[in-house]
Amino acid sequence: MDILGIDIGGTKSAVILGQESADPLIGIKIIDKIAFPTEAIRGPDWTLDQIDQAIAGILRRNNCRYDAIRRIGISCGGPLDSRSGRILSPPNLPGWDDVPIVAWLQERYGVPSRLQNDANACALAEWKFGAARGYRNVIFLTFGTGMGAGLILNGRLYSGASDMAGEVGHVRLSEHGPVGYGKAGSFEGFCSGGGLAQLAKSKVLEKLQMGEKVSFCAGPADLDQISARTVAAAADAGDPLAIEIYRISGACLGKGLAILIDILNPEIIVIGSIYCRSRELLQHTALTEIRREALARAWQACRIEPAALGEQIGDYAALAVALDEEEDNLL
Repeated sequence: MDILGIDIGGTKSAVILGQESADPLIGIKIIDKIAFPTEAIRGPDWTLDQIDQAIAGILRRNNCRYDAIRRIGISCGGPLDSRSGRILSPPNLPGWDDVPIVAWLQERYGVPSRLQNDANACALAEWKFGAARGYRNVIFLTFGTGMGAGLILNGRLYSGASDMAGEVGHVRLSEHGPVGYGKAGSFEGFCSGGGLAQLAKSKVLEKLQMGEKVSFCAGPADLDQISARTVAAAADAGDPLAIEIYRISGACLGKGLAILIDILNPEIIVIGSIYCRSRELLQHTALTEIRREALARAWQACRIEPAALGEQIGDYAALAVALDEEEDNLL
């Protein structure tokens, strides 16, 4: 069965052509992908036109007929209404106010289409094709640009009363700290790319003002060049300040995970993006904090694993939404 995935991001978007495999160990095969700049400032109509052109292009170059497509899945940052298929003003998509993307696709292509927020879509992908395959109680954490969660509970995707389940980045872990999700000291503030950069800039400025040198920042003029990646590279090279920054983030990751473990009692927590790239810098401190904070019986039943789908998780996520055809698969 040929299916299409559409991954909509604030910076770039993509159309993915996939084929469902008869082999359950494979699940889905990615045939082709066309990516393009979202250029969100141009508004939804422009991007929808680009999606339309990308669909035509990917089908043409793979000699695939329109009527061969059986389902379409869309992964997009929230907020959104997955049940009615509408995108509701995501902060990274200005002007996308109540966009009925599912109705637009179904009218245009005449096939069932589904919409999910990106964290839920990634949870489905890791559950169907990745590290969480075979489990019934799964948490997926993004740990990328932001911090969000997708929840699979008792073998079903849990989205909540208004598609807001899993917004764990908003949880406050400290009265003070980097700002994430509009809240200082939040889970997202300590455990996201932007939050790590904020934390690093603060720590580096303290050192510079004390007249100390920092290996990954020559002076105040270079503070804006600091990112999670530059700090990780410095930590890998043995810089003590960079290691301390990741230690702080790892401790907060552990605190956040302990809360989720105590409340939801998952079998596995899969963490993407920065955790995959910098696992050695985060894991030990996070596990130490979990052992200190979480209930022993809940913690002993849970595994913590990096996402298995790597850089292709966004592609698999959109296709996983297409395959998640059962409306009653949502709690």
